[in-house]
Amino acid sequence: MKGLWIPGAMPIELILVEVFALILFVLGNYFLKKIYGRGVSKFFQAVLLLLAAYIIFKYVIFPPIPSALLYTYMGLITIVVFLLLSTTDQSWNEFRDPIVKTLEGATPRFKTIRMVTFVVVPVLAGYGAFNFMYPKYQEPIELRTVHPAPPASIQVHGSELVLQKAKSPFRVNEKGEYDERVEDRYLKANPFDDKGVAYLKYVREGGEIFFQNCHFCHGDNLNGAGMFAFAFNPIPANFTDPGTLAQLQQTFVFWRVSKGGIGLPREGFPWASAMPPWEKHLTTDEIWKVIEFEYWHTGYYPRTWD
Repeated sequence: MKGLWIPGAMPIELILVEVFALILFVLGNYFLKKIYGRGVSKFFQAVLLLLAAYIIFKYVIFPPIPSALLYTYMGLITIVVFLLLSTTDQSWNEFRDPIVKTLEGATPRFKTIRMVTFVVVPVLAGYGAFNFMYPKYQEPIELRTVHPAPPASIQVHGSELVLQKAKSPFRVNEKGEYDERVEDRYLKANPFDDKGVAYLKYVREGGEIFFQNCHFCHGDNLNGAGMFAFAFNPIPANFTDPGTLAQLQQTFVFWRVSKGGIGLPREGFPWASAMPPWEKHLTTDEIWKVIEFEYWHTGYYPRTWD
């Protein structure tokens, strides 16, 4: 999937992979019934579906999703699987039958399975807890910084962007010329006015993109309090805070949005966010428009290069 590099293609990739996995599962079960007279039991169907979903989310989808979202997705899929299994009494009884027999030790085989399960599961749980809590890093030799210096230039969608020279193509005045403080005149204007200037049109389009992709974490009011915000450490940036957008150049924001948390240099990684590299999902123009909306909505002005 890493080779399919199309802006905004990740949802399509996810759907295609899931559909392909489902087709393989259905065909495999069909041929097992044809050859052996019976397919995979409901219990193992559930296990295989959950295992397939985990592998797809963890190792197939690119760019990788944050672990918090991975656990959220797996929880939702688990609920869906249980709903499917409980649609009929026959299906539910077939699913729970091996579990009940194992707990009761109905036969010597199930007694063995119960013994192994009650030994292996606690060991695996303990190992997982130990592996999660045990520190895997050494004290860094080099300095760390919350706001690392940006690179001189970045590559986005095959084009090089020199950060000290680049300017937003959508922060323009009535004459179509770049204007750092164009929003001065339009902070109270209605971006949905069809007769509005081009700048407001770009602000509106950026807002639409923001609410389709970003508000889940950064919040409806851009205050970093979206519905998923507190599942992350560090939490998403609060753009209404004067210490964020107001202190940054637009090209710095473009760099962080396009490259995401994984695009930080080494000295910034203690504070690497879960934000994905949005260049994998949005076009260059769409990223710029989102940035225009964020500055317009907060009323801050981007810093300029000194």
